Amino acid sequence: MKRSLIGIAALAALATMTGSLYAQRNPRGKAKVSLGGKSVSVEYGRPSLNGRTINDLLGQLPAGEVWRLGADKSTTFSTSDELKFGDVAIPKGEYSLWARKESDGGWKLVFNKQHGQWGTSHDGAQDFAAVPLTLEKEKSADLVTITLEKEKGAGEISIQWGEMELSATFK
Repeated sequence: MKRSLIGIAALAALATMTGSLYAQRNPRGKAKVSLGGKSVSVEYGRPSLNGRTINDLLGQLPAGEVWRLGADKSTTFSTSDELKFGDVAIPKGEYSLWARKESDGGWKLVFNKQHGQWGTSHDGAQDFAAVPLTLEKEKSADLVTITLEKEKGAGEISIQWGEMELSATFK
């Protein structure tokens, strides 16, 4: 009986290790910027286009629906102080980030109070705020790339995938 329990425990441990090994199938990326001694960071999954186009992946997304801005575990946005995206204030803390496709073809950056959830588990009731994103065409990036940088006395978040770049500035 004791051997059976040890065998079951060993199999369970192996399954857990294997599951967590394969759970994050995409590389993770991190970006960080410091503004006025305060830090802003983002941690995200980096899926690849793998020969597909951005239109193949996001072109069919209906208006009002969200893209998780990465892969695997949700994208986590952290700020050590309040930020202002235009007139929208984002208090210090941690959020998951999503991009919502608008009916006019534009995009909004959505800050959700939940973070760390897996995959596309987006609960719209937990959305805290949404800010407009600027859409530009850029040279193609095979992996999702999120950057945070200083831009003209403010900060800028930029999300690039394929030829699409979405960005917003904050103070």
